[in-house]
Amino acid sequence: MQALRAAGRRVPEDVGVVGFDDSAWATRTSPQLSTVHQPAEGLGAAAAAAVLAQLDGDQSVRTGILLDAPVVWRDSA
Repeated sequence: MQALRAAGRRVPEDVGVVGFDDSAWATRTSPQLSTVHQPAEGLGAAAAAAVLAQLDGDQSVRTGILLDAPVVWRDSA
């Protein structure tokens, strides 16, 4: 966002900025960064379940797991 300001652009008036992960630093930026929340607990639980299923002999093909990843709207977008 500093580079945008240096180029004469205003966030969010001219350019919207959205990050990913919703880490603590997102609230320390100016303006505060809108982000996509990464469900770390859900990722860990899904990975553990997949490993345990394989250890139990489950040979089914897993094409993917869909987890909720909501947008956390703040001041940057």
